[in-house]
Amino acid sequence: MKSDVLIIGAGAAGMMCAIESGKRGRSVIILDHASKIGQKILVSGGGRCNFTNLNIQAENYISANPHFCKSALARFTPQDFIALVKKHRISYQEKENGCIFCNGSAWQIVDMLIDECNSAGVKMRLNCKIEGITKKNRFIVRTDSGVIESESLVVATGGLSYPNLGATTFGHRIAAQFGLRIVPPKPALVPLTFSRSDREKFGELSGISLEAVIKCGGHEFRGEMLFTHKGLSGPAILQASSYWEHGEEILVNLLPRNDARSMFLSNRQSRIEMKNLLSRYLPKRFAHKWCEFYLPSKPLCQYNDKELLDASRLLHEWIIKPAGTEGYRTAEVTAGGVDTDELSSKTMEAKKVTGLYFIGEVIDVTGHLGGYNLHWAWASGWTAGQYA
Repeated sequence: MKSDVLIIGAGAAGMMCAIESGKRGRSVIILDHASKIGQKILVSGGGRCNFTNLNIQAENYISANPHFCKSALARFTPQDFIALVKKHRISYQEKENGCIFCNGSAWQIVDMLIDECNSAGVKMRLNCKIEGITKKNRFIVRTDSGVIESESLVVATGGLSYPNLGATTFGHRIAAQFGLRIVPPKPALVPLTFSRSDREKFGELSGISLEAVIKCGGHEFRGEMLFTHKGLSGPAILQASSYWEHGEEILVNLLPRNDARSMFLSNRQSRIEMKNLLSRYLPKRFAHKWCEFYLPSKPLCQYNDKELLDASRLLHEWIIKPAGTEGYRTAEVTAGGVDTDELSSKTMEAKKVTGLYFIGEVIDVTGHLGGYNLHWAWASGWTAGQYA
């Protein structure tokens, strides 16, 4: 079998590329080892699909080359994808921080992509195992159901997150086979785990959430922080995790809306107990546990100035040294991947191998939480689709 374009991966990036290539009159086949299309799309946004963000800009992405993503993001914008959503009469809504969600189900986005693929004449082969790839004048891809030859080969295999949905290192192995460098991958947007001693201290706080500002790797994120049986999660922690490196500490401001020192001074003569005062601003169970470990609770009037100063500093700069992350099993995305220096930012084509393209999460471009990673899939797929 022959095709102009062969795309490996029936996810967000792969389908977007297929649609655009097909529109140009190219014959396109998508292969996927899974039995279902767009599985990561279906679990995004809690099943409601946070499909883009109105605040898209290069600063929302992590990469060894922070400029690489700029071209694709400028050429395919959130408004471009929203126009496609409107064309299919899918209702959506803007939530906080520019996040755009379907009002219905993520299935609406998958069905929209399938309809667009059908209109563009794209063929799909699911449950298809690739046994080998070689290149002479054309790419020759051996599968368990036959050989496919193509002029262009697009790798849209995603990262290593969600292994239960079939995520593998296959895309990275293809890149390595053709001599492309790989930035070492790691889980990103992932819960952090406590050390054994911190787990013993804070494990019983599981389920408690509070607003916090997390500082990590020169960046800070404000949002919900959630205690789990294993460590810390919630949007602010997930954001920070993409910048966290093993052995580093994170700094947590537990009272981002209040100044603890002023709060203590205004109650300096009060007989209110510290744990009860903190319970006005923090979850009661957390406030009591925090006092148990860091500042034995007693009436405020009984503390000296140094004790109150130290307490206020600790509330605004609580230092935690995570033991690690929960890994790819719960990570939303994979950081690292195919080195962007190996690719053209204009076309997504490998500089060393004519006709070989990489798009989406398999590349060393990782977005923040809130629709940024799906938009990178759309933008990089659209870009490659103009050339593949």
